[in-house]
Amino acid sequence: MAVFILKSAFSFARWLFMVTFALAIGFLVQLIYINMCNSNSNNMYYSKFFRYSVSSFVLALVGLAALMGLGSCGNASGGKWSENGDTIGFKYADHITAVRHDGYTLVSLANPWRRGSVLHRYALVPRTDSARVAGSLPEGATVVYTPVERSVVFTSPHCFLLGALGAEKVVDGVCDFGYINLPYVQRGVKAGAIADCGNSMSPSIERIVSLRPQAVLVSPFEGASYGQLDHIGVPLVECADYMETSALGRAEWMRFYGMLIGREREADSLFAVVERNYKETMRLAATSRLRPKVITERVVSGVWYCPGGKSSMGRLIADAGARYAFAADGHSGSLTLAPEKVVAEASDADCWLFIYNGGKAPLPADLLAEYQGYKMLKAFAGGGVYGCGSATGVPYFEEVSFRPDLLLMDFVRIFHPDLGLKGSARYYQKLWK
Repeated sequence: MAVFILKSAFSFARWLFMVTFALAIGFLVQLIYINMCNSNSNNMYYSKFFRYSVSSFVLALVGLAALMGLGSCGNASGGKWSENGDTIGFKYADHITAVRHDGYTLVSLANPWRRGSVLHRYALVPRTDSARVAGSLPEGATVVYTPVERSVVFTSPHCFLLGALGAEKVVDGVCDFGYINLPYVQRGVKAGAIADCGNSMSPSIERIVSLRPQAVLVSPFEGASYGQLDHIGVPLVECADYMETSALGRAEWMRFYGMLIGREREADSLFAVVERNYKETMRLAATSRLRPKVITERVVSGVWYCPGGKSSMGRLIADAGARYAFAADGHSGSLTLAPEKVVAEASDADCWLFIYNGGKAPLPADLLAEYQGYKMLKAFAGGGVYGCGSATGVPYFEEVSFRPDLLLMDFVRIFHPDLGLKGSARYYQKLWK
């Protein structure tokens, strides 16, 4: 909004100066004519007025030039700032902005680890406009020609999204294939249509290059270095959506990915569905008389990793009408906690939710063998334990980033039995009574 107001002010001021400039030209021409046609002593007034008008004209010209120069400095990337840019509004996402210009769209990703700095800038250029705008793109922006038709995708949620947008054929290669629970990817790798490019932390550069991708979708982290990937001449799209602090904020990034692959309309439509469902489910949760206390995750190697109070998961639990045990915490990432601290804080939790690996859900004895302190949780003794495992066949990790509305409905079913909702949860199942 501030950028829009500033740009509007510059546009108005430019218009005002151009009007002044035109008037000064008119006066100047008229007075030149008068001075040429009147040579007697009574024209001293006109001579003085002539000099005054010339001075005004020069000042107007200087002011106009200065203002136009100031307006051209509006783009921090070093390129020219087009006053005709139209801001594409993001309602929930905090770390992404997009401005549509003549012939390209400039997308800026804020650095979630360094407030006030930019993680990456992209100039999305339609292939049909590439020659026309070649010399006018902002300096420092990574150019991505759209629509992207061949890509390598490092993360399973983005594989899911591309499939949901009808762009499965855009995925030519993936990393961490063993963790992608999506039928079209599994079929593609088996048939050789999609390449397995290895581990995302040490991918096969040769295989990626051989695919001739037009973009590589990577998952950034603080201080990330992509090694040889930075030098293969392919745009790296840093998918920092997971650092958003709200579920809808993260899901809204699908609109950016839609721009990349030529599915902008489909992405906007899908997000509209997600937003509507999410808001309706929130309103439904608000009608319940119950406000259960909730804890998530399990102990791993002596550490209990819990979502921060301002994380997308923490806020999603609140949107579901429950009280998250660490809601007062101000972190948006994961908390590294001693198990004793978690038990002390959440011993009265009504619901305990976690994800487990393997096809068999853990029994109470299995959990106690992992950490005896679990028995101190009210949820453990009272049958309020819910697990999400791969045995269900539902792609939890793949879906929930861009379909938080489905996860929110799961939570409302679990947290608010008094609403008497029909059907069963999609992801989480009660492990014992």
